[in-house]
Amino acid sequence: MDEEKKFTKERHKKRASGRYQKKSQGEKLKSETAAKKAYGKKFRHGKKDLELTAEEKKKIKKLQVQGRHKIRLEVAENVSVHRQIDRTNEDQNVGTEALNKTTATAEKTVRTLQQSRYSKKLQKDVKKGAEETTSTKAVQKNYMKKEFQRAAYKKSQKEAANQVGSISKKFVDKAEDLVGRFAEWIREKIMDNPLVIIIALVILILILMLSGSAGLAGGMLGSFSDTTIATSYTADDDDIRAVEQDYKTKESDLQTQVNNIPTTHPGYDEYRYNLAEINHNQYQLAALLTVLYEDYTEVEVQSKLTEIFNAQYNLTSREVIEKRTRTETRTGHYKDEKGQVHSYTYTVEVEYDWHVLVTTLTNNTMDSVVRNMGLTEDQTSRYELLLETRGNKAYLFEGDPYSNPDPGEYQDYDIPPEALTDTRFANMIREAEKYLGYPYVWGGSSPSSSFDCSGFVSYVINHCGNGWNYGRQTADGLLNNCCIRVSKEDAKPGDLIFFQGTYDTSGASHVGIYVGNGMMIHCGNPIQYTSINTSYWQQHFYTFGRIR
Repeated sequence: MDEEKKFTKERHKKRASGRYQKKSQGEKLKSETAAKKAYGKKFRHGKKDLELTAEEKKKIKKLQVQGRHKIRLEVAENVSVHRQIDRTNEDQNVGTEALNKTTATAEKTVRTLQQSRYSKKLQKDVKKGAEETTSTKAVQKNYMKKEFQRAAYKKSQKEAANQVGSISKKFVDKAEDLVGRFAEWIREKIMDNPLVIIIALVILILILMLSGSAGLAGGMLGSFSDTTIATSYTADDDDIRAVEQDYKTKESDLQTQVNNIPTTHPGYDEYRYNLAEINHNQYQLAALLTVLYEDYTEVEVQSKLTEIFNAQYNLTSREVIEKRTRTETRTGHYKDEKGQVHSYTYTVEVEYDWHVLVTTLTNNTMDSVVRNMGLTEDQTSRYELLLETRGNKAYLFEGDPYSNPDPGEYQDYDIPPEALTDTRFANMIREAEKYLGYPYVWGGSSPSSSFDCSGFVSYVINHCGNGWNYGRQTADGLLNNCCIRVSKEDAKPGDLIFFQGTYDTSGASHVGIYVGNGMMIHCGNPIQYTSINTSYWQQHFYTFGRIR
C-alpha cells in the first residue's frame, strides 16, 4: 500500500512539472504540417566543418597530378614484389632497405622512360589492329623480368645482410628519406624531360655509395647479370654452331632422300610431290635447347636433336592407281571375193592402269614442335624471351632474312585499277592481300600456322577461285610442276617470280607473285609488297613463270 501511495505521489509530481500535462483533443490530433514542425524543433541545426586541411589539399593535388591510372598501374606492378621484400627487412638493415626502395625507383624510371619512348609506336600498332599481339609479348617479357628480379632480390638481400651489418636507426631514416625524395622527384620530372634519366642514374649511384653498401651494389649488378643470363644462350658459341650444323646435316640428308625417290622406288609411271620447304629458324632451335639443357654441348643433345627433327618433318609415299584411256592403232584383215587377204588399220580407246607414287613431305614448323614439347609455363616464357632477344647472340646466324622474330610493319601497295581488269589476277590479289603482315614461318602453309614463301604462293593459287589445285609445292616445285617459263619482257601481273640462292638449296629458293611495275607480293618477313629492283632481289633473280 505504501508503494502505491509512493507511485501516485511521483505521478502527480511529474504531471505538475508538465511531462504528463493533459492535452486537449485538438492538440492530440495534429495536422501533418504541424507534426513535422514539432519534430523539427527536436533536431539540432548547424553545419558540420567539412573544410579540408592544407595537408589534405596538398595530398589531393599530388594525386591529381600523378593520375589515377598511373597510381593503379604502379601499385599493381610493384605491390606483390615489394610486399615480400619488405617482410624480410624487419631488422631495419639499411642495405636491404636501400636496395628495395632503389630497385622500386629504377623499375618506375625504366617503365616511365619506355612509355615515353615508345608511345608513338604503340599508338600506331593499335591503329593497325596489332594491340593483342603487342600486349601479349609485353606481358610475357614483363613476367619473366619480374620472376628473375625476385630471385635476384632474395640473393642480394642475403649477401647484403652479411656484408653491411647493423647501422644506426638515424642513418636508416636518412637513407629512406633520401631514396623516397629521389623517387618522388623522378616521377614528377621524367615525363617532361626523358634526359633526366642520366642525372637519375648518377644520383642512384651516389645513394648506393652513401649507404656504404658496396656489397649491395654488387648484388644489384648481380641482379642485372642474372637478367642478362636469362635472356642469353648459355652454351658456348662453338657448341651452338656445331649443333646447328648437325641439324642442317639431317635436313640435307632428308633432301637427298626426296631427290632419290625415283631410284629407291622404281617402276612407277609418274612421281608426284607435295613438298614443304626443308629449313628451320636457327634461333628457335638454340632457344629450345637452352631452355631444356642450359649450358649444353654437342654430344649431350644428339638424341634430342633426332627427337626434334622427327617431330618437325614427316616424309611419306603412297601408290595411287589411276584408270586412264589411250588410243591404240590396230591392224585388221579381210578377204575379198577372190579369197585374197588384205590388211587395214583402225584405232580404239583402251583403258589401262597408271601407277603414280605420291610423295608428301610435311614441315610441322618449329613453333608446333615447341608447343608440343611439354614445356612448363616458365620454360615457355623463357623460350619466348630468348627468341625475342635472339639469345643476345644475333651474330651467330646473322644474314638470315627469315629469322627475325619481330617482322615489323609490312609494306603496302596500290595496284593500278587497269591491272585488276584481268579476273584471274584480281582473284589472286584478293586472296593474297588477306594475309598481309603475317610473319615468315618455315614450313607454314596455312593461315593457322602462317606461311613460308612457297607455302603462301601455293595457298593463294589453290584458294583464289581460278580452278588451280597444285597442292603444297616448294619454290622449285612451283616452277617445274606448275609453270612455264617466260622472259622479263613478257612477264605480266599474275605471273610468279622466282629467285635462287636466298638460302642453301638447289634451284629456285624463293617465290613471289608479280603484280607489275617492278613490284611483287611475297612472304618475306612479313608478307608484304616489295620492289624487285632492289640490289638484293636483282642479285638473286632467277626467272618468271606463268601458271599453266
